[in-house]
Amino acid sequence: MKKILLLSLIILGSLNIFAQNNLQKIYDTEKAFERSAAEKGINQAFIEFSTTDGTCFFPGYPVNCLEYFKKREPSPAALFWNPTFIDVSSNGALGYSTGNSIYRPKGKDDTSSFYGEYATIWQRQPDGNYKSVLDLGISHEQPNTETKWTSPPDTGKELNEKKYSAADASTAFFEMSAKQGLNKAYKTYFADDVRLLRDGKMPIVGKQNALAEFKDNRSIVNFAKRSIFVGAADLAYISNSYTTTDKSGKTIEKGNFLQVWKLRGNKWQIVFDVFVPTPPDQK
Repeated sequence: MKKILLLSLIILGSLNIFAQNNLQKIYDTEKAFERSAAEKGINQAFIEFSTTDGTCFFPGYPVNCLEYFKKREPSPAALFWNPTFIDVSSNGALGYSTGNSIYRPKGKDDTSSFYGEYATIWQRQPDGNYKSVLDLGISHEQPNTETKWTSPPDTGKELNEKKYSAADASTAFFEMSAKQGLNKAYKTYFADDVRLLRDGKMPIVGKQNALAEFKDNRSIVNFAKRSIFVGAADLAYISNSYTTTDKSGKTIEKGNFLQVWKLRGNKWQIVFDVFVPTPPDQK
């Protein structure tokens, strides 16, 4: 029994080291990405760090990153960002990061700055490096800039050996949202440490804070039925468009969403939820 216990502890320790290495690798990739943007320009940086089918949202609607930035005119604009939260699947194949960003249209010395929060989905490549498969963000007022990054204490611990499907959980979420309302669906599927990004607001962290945000919201959110869904071990993400209407059916907002789901105790939960509205001229 002691030998079995010792072996289990060794395996768990190895998994934890594996997870920490991948978390650090994603952080290092983030900083290399930012350096590339400073040295080579935003266009070249996104070309360098995006997958061939990677998706970006400019401004607010999905485009192929490589095609968009290859065709985009060179710009003197400067973009700075700093990851403050990173998580990665137990097998290291999929991860995500979020943090604050600063955009200066005329370059790094521009006094006009636009602040926001970004979200990036990372996919490990055959060579072991990570590249972005999805990148989007919101705008908000100037924050108290954070410099340190954290990750969940359970990173890398859920192997999903029974192959529980995140797709099944998300389908139930969308069905509940349509029949009983988004608030009810969120209350059922939000993780205690969920993070929300909404345009014009600072990041909302924690289930209670998130539910309080929607307490008096009576609008109806309709999610597109067919969505991009990708999973790896205990982490999965889904992305598509949404439409928000009032009770009379009048459209209030259109946009795109990103949800990251995580398996905890054999139950899939939403740990990251991002809504990016489409600009008025794109509606």
